[in-house]
Amino acid sequence: MHVQMQNISPCSVEMAQPLFESEEPLLSEEDTKEEDEPEKDAKDLEEAEPFCPAGDAEKEALKIEKERMPQDPENCDIPFYVSEFVEREVGVDCDSLSKLGRLIEQLLENKRKLEEQVLTVSSEVPKRIQKALQNAEDSKKSLNQLLEKENILCDSINSHLLTSQPWMEDLGILISQVKEVERHLAYLKWISQIEELSDNIQQYLMTNNVPEAATTLASMAELDIKLQESSCSHLLTFVRSTVQFWHKILKDRLSSDFEETLTHLHWPFVGPAQSQPFGLAGAPNNVIEIYSNFEMLFSQLLKLQTSDELLSKPKQLPEKYLLPPTAPVILPMQIMVGPLQKRFKYHFTGNRQTNVLSKPEWYLTQVLMWIGSHAKFLDDKVQPILDKAGSPVNARMEFSRALVMLILEKLAADIPCLLYDDSLFCHLVDEVLLFERELHSVHGYLNSFPSCMHILSEETYFQRWLTMERKFALQKMDSMLSSEAAWVSQYKDITDVDEMKVPDCAETFMTLLLVITDRYKHLPTAARKLQFLELQKELVDDFRIRLTQVMKEETRAPLAFRYCAILNAVNYIATVLADWADNLFFLQLQQAALEVCSDSNALSKLQLGQLASMESSVFDDMINLLERLKHDMLTRQVDHVFREVKDAVKMYRKERWLSLPSQSEQAVMSLSVSACSLLLTLRDRLLQLEQQLCFSLFKIFWQMLAEKVDLFIYQEIILANHFNEGGAAQLQFDMTRNLFPLFSHYCKRPENYFKHIKEACIVLNLNVGSALLLKDVLQSAADNRSGMISSSNQPTAVAALNELGIYKLAQQDVEILLNLRTNWPSTGK
Repeated sequence: MHVQMQNISPCSVEMAQPLFESEEPLLSEEDTKEEDEPEKDAKDLEEAEPFCPAGDAEKEALKIEKERMPQDPENCDIPFYVSEFVEREVGVDCDSLSKLGRLIEQLLENKRKLEEQVLTVSSEVPKRIQKALQNAEDSKKSLNQLLEKENILCDSINSHLLTSQPWMEDLGILISQVKEVERHLAYLKWISQIEELSDNIQQYLMTNNVPEAATTLASMAELDIKLQESSCSHLLTFVRSTVQFWHKILKDRLSSDFEETLTHLHWPFVGPAQSQPFGLAGAPNNVIEIYSNFEMLFSQLLKLQTSDELLSKPKQLPEKYLLPPTAPVILPMQIMVGPLQKRFKYHFTGNRQTNVLSKPEWYLTQVLMWIGSHAKFLDDKVQPILDKAGSPVNARMEFSRALVMLILEKLAADIPCLLYDDSLFCHLVDEVLLFERELHSVHGYLNSFPSCMHILSEETYFQRWLTMERKFALQKMDSMLSSEAAWVSQYKDITDVDEMKVPDCAETFMTLLLVITDRYKHLPTAARKLQFLELQKELVDDFRIRLTQVMKEETRAPLAFRYCAILNAVNYIATVLADWADNLFFLQLQQAALEVCSDSNALSKLQLGQLASMESSVFDDMINLLERLKHDMLTRQVDHVFREVKDAVKMYRKERWLSLPSQSEQAVMSLSVSACSLLLTLRDRLLQLEQQLCFSLFKIFWQMLAEKVDLFIYQEIILANHFNEGGAAQLQFDMTRNLFPLFSHYCKRPENYFKHIKEACIVLNLNVGSALLLKDVLQSAADNRSGMISSSNQPTAVAALNELGIYKLAQQDVEILLNLRTNWPSTGK
């Protein structure tokens, strides 16, 4: 068999084709890689042709077969794979034919395995399909069974419902009856519980156990509160009437005992100062017992607070005053305030001589005195009782609140009668504001409590108040500006105090604004405060306009005393407003204004963002206008002095800088005679304005003047002349030893404010060698810029100028200055 396999020729490969028809998947990975190169395999076959023992006809047939074979391995047929396989395994070496037996056995084994796999798969797939179908059939049967059961159950339920319908109707009637009985039973339980509490109160009172009776009444009042949402009107009436019945009995009994105890304490303390604390003169032996009874009765009355709030409705002022909601005054404090209420109504209502519309300070002061005279007793005796009972009430605040309500009632009754009398209305507002200030600052009255400011915040009264504030403020401004001392500082003789050199009118005006701020600071709503803020801004703008009008009358003499005083006034107002912008009160108003503007879309998004980020303030508009006025006035002063400087410098401009003797020819350098007028003018004006302007304004003034003088001398004197060595030295001496020192009193390095002159003097006074070198550097830099020369080794012009101390002047300016020099060496040309 082995020998026979060796005699098989490549040309008879086609005879073995059926053997390899299913062998394609058996190719190894390396075989697959070999198949990716069909052209190479075809070439190998072509080279193997001379070794084929077949005849020419067979060669021709094989060649034709090879040409028609597809070149793509993925699309080629079985003969191609067979050829490829034999060519790879056998090749052209006849000795390798010995491998064919083993190869055929391997291929047959592979074929057998593939057939087994096919048989296995073909046998398993039907089983799985059959199993899936069987599962589907089973599911279908289960579903049908469930549907049948559902139908049976549904029929059974319907039948049961029909059968039980009469029972349900009967049972529903019984359930309704049971519920009705339960409601009746609950109703009876409530009645029984109330009657039980009522019986307990009666028993406690019969045994004189008032504390337990008060506690039981408090429990009954809590039941009343729980039943408020019930629709049982008769039950509610029964509970309320029961509570009212026992409350009246207990309140009358405890109140009479409590009032008797207060009488022993000499309450209220309205007479002259007692020699003993709390009015117990002579220190009676039963003082401890009196205080013990006071504490006991106060605590028992405190237990009646809940029922008292249910039964009594405290007097309320009209809703237009927008008073904040507050709890009723506690019952024992109502009894303690009772005698004071009677005194107040006796003296300040009706036809009594003390009830005078023009004297609101009488009743306001009286209430403040009562609060002050009872404060110690309330803190030392009443507050511990409240703390022991676990009450959050502050005794002094509760007492003050009860008395302030008297003030509010009186004020609400009187203010309509004074609304159209300017003097009486303003007097009332002033006294109310003084009362509020002392009430809050001295007695600690809380802003969350009702106050007189709520009455004044009512729309009609508030607009009247705002109108009167504007009217009297404008009158005050007229009087302060027309005063003889309007432009004179009150502190002119006190150097430490008079740093701002503020004229009297400006200081009075800012004091007026400050007073207005104090007057409206305690208004209860931000909207009302913002209206007053707008009034203040209007007054500032009006005062600015008035200052501008007075300033225009003084423009012919901008260095005069009054003009400087106006400038100081403008600067002072702007400075104070800027300080106020950082005040907590105005920051809160800024936040309130932000909310109002965001709701009304009155400002742009940018302005809202600036307000929100605190980059701007509520006074920014006013400050900007004042700063603009200040800048215009300063500019006018600088221009006026500068005109004088230009007149004084005329002779100095005509100096013969080209022919002045050199420094070596003079024994001592001296100031140019033609410069004396210039320096005297500057000195006199600087001294004058230093005395008349505040420090900050004068600093701006001399810096602006120095800048203008620097440019003028540089442009009109230095650039307009040529300088020999002596002229350059004289100019430098005049400037550095005479002009600059005039300003040394105001800063440490005045030459920094005359940079043009300073650097020009440096260039003009360079020695000849340095000047020539600098000229070459500048020329080289110019050539580099024009592209004529390109060298990185030469120093830059900027570095050369900086080395000489020249930072302000440009290269072209330095070149011009170098050309103004006449002391250049002769070139011999």
